[in-house]
Amino acid sequence: MGQAALAVDCDDVPLFSLDGVTMEVPGRTLLQPLTASFPTGKTIGLIGHNGSGKSTLLKILARIQEPTAGRVSFEGKALAAWGNREFARKLAYLPQYTPAASGMLARELVALGRYPWHGALGQFTGADQEKVDEAIELTDTVAFRDRLVDTLSGGERQRVAIARALSNRPKLVLADEPTGNLDEKTGHEIADMLVQLNADQKMTMVLVTHNPVVADRTRRQFRLGSGKLIEETVKP
Repeated sequence: MGQAALAVDCDDVPLFSLDGVTMEVPGRTLLQPLTASFPTGKTIGLIGHNGSGKSTLLKILARIQEPTAGRVSFEGKALAAWGNREFARKLAYLPQYTPAASGMLARELVALGRYPWHGALGQFTGADQEKVDEAIELTDTVAFRDRLVDTLSGGERQRVAIARALSNRPKLVLADEPTGNLDEKTGHEIADMLVQLNADQKMTMVLVTHNPVVADRTRRQFRLGSGKLIEETVKP
């Protein structure tokens, strides 16, 4: 199997570098050997149909799964060499399906994003609360911050999930189909918000999507098919 090599703009500082990254499970190759560099500070789309390997790649970047072969570096350091808390302070991962939060208020869920900074037995400080309040403002969730998460609409829940990610003040956000379970109008609003956060907060956004409208909002696009990287598009 060959490798698909991607060129990187000379003014881009790679956030992730991947060299021959492969993911195999018994009887199936989920991700073909892939070599690529992801720039810092951009909106990046991982595009493809279901089963193309894009969610697998995102989970490898988030350290949820380990590749079966190849090397991944984050900020020039081997991904596996990062300490758990140190790495958790750098990024936020948004799964495709929002986990259950029974009995929890929206603001309480947002506050969980501060965990990497104070730990399970640490004290929640005024500085933590400031970051939570900022995240709630940035995601326009003030109006329902005191409502139970279970009572929120899909779009409202996704905004709260993004606020939780932002309260960590990460360097990048990895989002798996952030609009996949939403109606078209709400999905576009969420996509627009993520792109605006990239512009205003300088956070790198890596968005997994099969929605061409959402993909078009990203500055760099990596198209996958059957576990292979088949195309790269760079917008000015």
